[in-house]
Amino acid sequence: MSRVEDFLTPEEELDVVQAIIKAEKKTSGEIRVHIEAHTRLDHFERAKEVFHLLKMDNTKDENGVLIYVAVNDRKFAIYGDRGIDKVVPEGFWDSTRDAIAQQFKNDHFKQGLIDGVLKAGKVLETHFPWFHGNENELSDEISKG
Repeated sequence: MSRVEDFLTPEEELDVVQAIIKAEKKTSGEIRVHIEAHTRLDHFERAKEVFHLLKMDNTKDENGVLIYVAVNDRKFAIYGDRGIDKVVPEGFWDSTRDAIAQQFKNDHFKQGLIDGVLKAGKVLETHFPWFHGNENELSDEISKG
């Protein structure tokens, strides 16, 4: 089995998906997690590329967020769409990054992703609150490359 398949158990993946669903209940923002083994690109640039490949840049309010993980590289990146960048201050993703990094340092990968997803949802809630009739525009499932 590859490192990607070993990164989270099926039960842990389900827990992360449940965190995404919970986080999106209070924001119109869309959150996804993508896991792959390795990239030759800069990790932020690869997150940007995956963001586009997953069609996350097609949301109505341009408020999608991708948490990208390169397992073998032991690196991750957070990429937010243009709509978010237009309204948030510099350093907006620092608390989300720190929540993930703290858990990843201790090899608590599931908890790191859950903490990051919930923190992202919380910070998005301020600028992109949930509204009646809000549609879930993107899959909540973890994608893998």
